[in-house]
Amino acid sequence: MIRKLTIALAAAGLVGSALAATEADVENTFNPYKKGFPSVPGMSPGMVLNKGNVDQFKDALAVGIYKMIKDGYYEVKVGATTQFEMNKAYVEATRKNLNTAKLGPKNGDITGFVAGRPFPEEPDAKDPRAGEKLAWNYKYGVNWGDNAAIYPFFWKYRNMESGQLERTIKMNMHFLNFKHRVQDAPVPEVTPNPSDLFRAIYVKVLEPQDLKNTQLLIQRYDDDQKLDDAYLYLGFQRRVRRLATGQTTDAFLGSDLMIEDFEGYNGRVSDMKWAYKGTRNVLLPMWNHNDLKLTDEFKDDSGYKYVNFGGKGECFFDGTWQLRKVYVVEATPVNANHPVSKRVFYMDAQLGNLNGAVEVYDRKGELWKVWTVGKSHPDHHLPINKGSGIGIDDAFSMVDVQSKHCTTGQFKGQVDVKLNPASMFQVQYMRGGD
Repeated sequence: MIRKLTIALAAAGLVGSALAATEADVENTFNPYKKGFPSVPGMSPGMVLNKGNVDQFKDALAVGIYKMIKDGYYEVKVGATTQFEMNKAYVEATRKNLNTAKLGPKNGDITGFVAGRPFPEEPDAKDPRAGEKLAWNYKYGVNWGDNAAIYPFFWKYRNMESGQLERTIKMNMHFLNFKHRVQDAPVPEVTPNPSDLFRAIYVKVLEPQDLKNTQLLIQRYDDDQKLDDAYLYLGFQRRVRRLATGQTTDAFLGSDLMIEDFEGYNGRVSDMKWAYKGTRNVLLPMWNHNDLKLTDEFKDDSGYKYVNFGGKGECFFDGTWQLRKVYVVEATPVNANHPVSKRVFYMDAQLGNLNGAVEVYDRKGELWKVWTVGKSHPDHHLPINKGSGIGIDDAFSMVDVQSKHCTTGQFKGQVDVKLNPASMFQVQYMRGGD
């Protein structure tokens, strides 16, 4: 009888996490460095990790990043670990709604969630659903906040072996939380919201001419069991078509990214089986944008300069990496026909993001792609981002280690509510976008 009860509790996600989260948990989740920053013997700010010394620091690196350095593709510059203070309204929402969120019986079920970080307690290896709770923390995390835009956004496609630049795409990318908003009016929800959407992403291509006005709209429902809606508008066809579910795992506009790769992971919690693999101190690409050596390549009217790229094939951003507390999370697709066998995320414990370092494995279980997004502290970026408490996505590198190809991204991220009207995230808007 006792064994049956234990199994039932485990299925409900209660074993190993029976104690309610406390105020101390809230403090610790948003300030994991209260007692000091992590350190690794021999590693210090200012040093460079290269193929000659990387073995000494292997335990402080994501598997994919270690491989890139060991193969001589990239050298990592170590910076000082800094506090990325979280959005105050989000922290307060976490405190106010402590212990209201509960997992349901199935993966992807949650009840009682209002706003903030749903599970601020430290993950417990004895809890069979610890990984799923971290996935919920990401889904309902700050990410870009209630609303923001990458305005504009440059993608480059490169042959990593030759360094040949094959294509540059200029686009705008917009984000809006319909529900669980914590700061920007309207709080807590954009209304009307008849479809009960949680969040949406809208993308519009500006250049080159053959792709101009291509648009993508992704609508995610608050009910995680409900499939996302995704729509594509092709300018030359002048019509909107709905994307089939499987198309979110196709190469997007011929790049090395799937739609599912956006923001580190752009899918439902219920699409994956989540496993917490432990807590480590790992280098992640996090910096102060204004302190970097930036490129003059793009002539922005405001004088803003973008992150520079270098390394093999110019596939790697030229930024500093910090030693951070991370949760290692493994996601395995529920769908056996998925092109990926698993993703491994190194989740920043403070920010709750999944995109600092990601490894994508093919169906055979071999490393396929290494996915990194560098973040800037908001107080050392554009003036409009100062004080936002949001880690600003600043540059990305998606390296296909099998085909020796890469797609890179350079961001001008702006936490600006005016750039993201709710009307933009509806199908009708796409039809009027010419």
